[in-house]
Amino acid sequence: MRLWLLPALLVAALPAWGAHAYAQFGDIKYPAGFTHFDYVNPDAPKGGEIRLVPPIAVTQFDKFNPFTLKGTAPAGLTDLVFESLLIGNLEEPSTAYGLLAEDVEVAPDHRSAVFRLRPEARFSDGQPVLAEDVVYSWRTLISKQASPQFRTLLAGIRSVKAVGERTVRFDFDSDSRELPLLAGGIPVFSPRWGKGKPFDQVITELPIGSGPYQPSSARLGRDITYVRDKNYWGRDLPVRRGQYNFDRITYKLYLDDTARFEGLKAGEYDLKREFISRNWARQYTGRAFDSGEVKKQVFPSGAPGDYQGYIFNLRNPKFQDVRVRQALGLTMDFEWLNRQLFYGIYTRVQGWFPNSDFQAKGAPGPDELALLEPLRDKLRPEVFGPVPASPSTAPPSSLRENLRKARALLAEAGWTYRDGALRNAKGEAFTVEFLNAQPSGVRLVLPMQAAMAKLGIQMTVRNVDGALYQQRMDDFDFELGSIRIPARTTPGSELLEYFGSEAAGTHGSANYWGLKDPAVDALIRHALAATTREQLGTAMRALDRILTTGYYGIPQWYSSSFLVGYRPAGFVLPPVIPPYYEPDTWAAATWWPSARNK
Repeated sequence: MRLWLLPALLVAALPAWGAHAYAQFGDIKYPAGFTHFDYVNPDAPKGGEIRLVPPIAVTQFDKFNPFTLKGTAPAGLTDLVFESLLIGNLEEPSTAYGLLAEDVEVAPDHRSAVFRLRPEARFSDGQPVLAEDVVYSWRTLISKQASPQFRTLLAGIRSVKAVGERTVRFDFDSDSRELPLLAGGIPVFSPRWGKGKPFDQVITELPIGSGPYQPSSARLGRDITYVRDKNYWGRDLPVRRGQYNFDRITYKLYLDDTARFEGLKAGEYDLKREFISRNWARQYTGRAFDSGEVKKQVFPSGAPGDYQGYIFNLRNPKFQDVRVRQALGLTMDFEWLNRQLFYGIYTRVQGWFPNSDFQAKGAPGPDELALLEPLRDKLRPEVFGPVPASPSTAPPSSLRENLRKARALLAEAGWTYRDGALRNAKGEAFTVEFLNAQPSGVRLVLPMQAAMAKLGIQMTVRNVDGALYQQRMDDFDFELGSIRIPARTTPGSELLEYFGSEAAGTHGSANYWGLKDPAVDALIRHALAATTREQLGTAMRALDRILTTGYYGIPQWYSSSFLVGYRPAGFVLPPVIPPYYEPDTWAAATWWPSARNK
């Protein structure tokens, strides 16, 4: 689930911040009175339709409530239907501008923030958005009826209070510079949604949000179309001008990737981000591409790389020994995969925050050591040396040499080969079940499966559909699974959700591997308390060292660009491509219809 990104109430002194925007580290690009973001066309015409497919493999949706744990909500719902007090842009990593709120004030000690709502802000049912609606949304999201991730993400907000009809105050547990952004990013919805039903039972009722679109019908199933509200209250705001230009935005769902690609060629939808290199190299050819009816284009990305990898469930005793995890990581031959299956498109993931200022490199410097030394008794000695690179089979290394290292590590951990299998002191054979929801993922693990077999490990592949996969991951019912952690230009409270000890025991959290490490918790606290981007970078690099030397996953690969197939005739693209974007949401928000798309 995608995470969401302050008159005047004085608190014993003049506010430290009172403005049209808030920046975690003080770097605001657009001044008060700006008219639009630079990467949009403020005069873009409205009309037409754009048809998309979700970037993740889902085959249906069964609810209209994206904030509860069970079930699958349709793609686009959070971006198009719900709004927040502040909204970020695609150029600045840690700055947000007023959306529902016209002003934000942050106290000198950063322990509270006050937002004044715009008088013109309206929900889709025509009612005004008031301070009490903000309070209601916060209380609902931190309740047990909402997904548990919100309780983790919003844990730093101690209280929310309406101090006027359109003025709301947030009080925080600490002076973290990120907390005003979190408060400003809470999705706001009406208490009239669901007509008083318990929130976890609000399933088929259409949302009452304040965004520029509403679902065209209340029918659950596969495809969903959102219709633009031509009387949308915020259409002339500087943070909205030139955006959301299509009268209709449709997300189409398919049963498998083959049908999805054929749908693009057949004109059933307009844009697809490709994640599979083999498809990109071999399928995007033929009449439709030769004629220009469908265009194959590589779009640049200025964002950090995602972490993508196979992850271990540490709740299983056999994965609790770091030597076992390190050994299993040595069974992947990325260089062979990239050469034989990926057409050389991908780059190996290094660390947990690849291709960013937060990726640890070399040995820790004095700034990192200042954070790590007080934790030395909780850390492996390797943390204080050069950060290990992901295993490689490039010469002078080889898969055979890596498997020798793996066999030695497993022997140190008490696993030796006898009676036809790798066994522990109790005689139990080492087996691994890989949980897989992507049909194309099977061919990628087969070489690793064969390498494990040479060590005496039997790996089986359990194929399930997307819904069952997510359910089993939410229940922590897996041994080896896959994860993609979207890159953040400014990491923050989501670190608690992925790596914090409390989340490890929370059903439905994103701490799938069950990581409980007081040193990790301490580094996350340093990151959240950072008052400058330099301090944040130091804490993140120190955290990356701990995670990397813990071998909690087997790093996979990422691309530094976006592979996109789209039908160009119906659209005009803005001339400026912002640095921090995802192709589908960027297209839906900033492209506009051509004369042929009416």
